Amino acid sequence: MNPLPAGPVEMTLALAVVKTLLLIVGSVITYFAFKAYRRTRQRALGYLMAGFGLVTLGFVLAGMLYELLGVHLVTGILLESLLVLAGFVVIAYSLYVQ
Repeated sequence: MNPLPAGPVEMTLALAVVKTLLLIVGSVITYFAFKAYRRTRQRALGYLMAGFGLVTLGFVLAGMLYELLGVHLVTGILLESLLVLAGFVVIAYSLYVQ
């Protein structure tokens, strides 16, 4: 175990790995929710799919905007947080709808 804190390169790599895993797992969950919605045509499952899609997009977007488009990190994090919030609201609504 390295007694020194991780440097910027290690942290950037770790963040990229975690964000990639979030994208993969979130996409799989969204896909399964889509399949369930398509099979049953229940509105609640459609909202659940949209909510997980928004959360997944939000988790990945901040880093992509910062790295690829040069957007300020705070702006990217704000947009990420707004998308995650919207996704959670949609997921909560999907659990409320009958």
